[in-house]
Amino acid sequence: MTSEPVRLSAPKLDEQLCFALYSSTLAMTKAYRPLLEALGLTYPQYLVMMVLWEHDAQTVSELGARLHLDSGTLTPLLKRLETAGLLGRSRDADDERRVIVQLSPAGRALRARAGTLPARMARLTGCSATELAQLRRRLLQLRDAIAEAGDDAAS
Repeated sequence: MTSEPVRLSAPKLDEQLCFALYSSTLAMTKAYRPLLEALGLTYPQYLVMMVLWEHDAQTVSELGARLHLDSGTLTPLLKRLETAGLLGRSRDADDERRVIVQLSPAGRALRARAGTLPARMARLTGCSATELAQLRRRLLQLRDAIAEAGDDAAS
């Protein structure tokens, strides 16, 4: 007696976690766009600036690690921000291979203008501060679990 093979149905887009994350990211960056355009920034540039506002004068590799970006992606962002006069890049005096990224006076001043963005975006979500904190924590756990599983699969 042979059994009939199990037929798997094709994945449904709206049931996929990856699509929910992807489409949420698109919606978030679309909502940020007009706010950031007023500051002269793209969303990835805003992320770089936030890291530097938290801790100025970092190496390119430190910025890349913090933002989960490789230098091939990060370097063009830094060049555009430098051209805009928001930061400067210089070689480390102790190690010429390291490039230090530091805010310019204009980059530091931009922080005050950007200060209202997180609260404005939080209001758009319709979530409470507690809900947003829980969602953020869970997303970070998900990111870390996926990264760890990928690292395990590669070894």
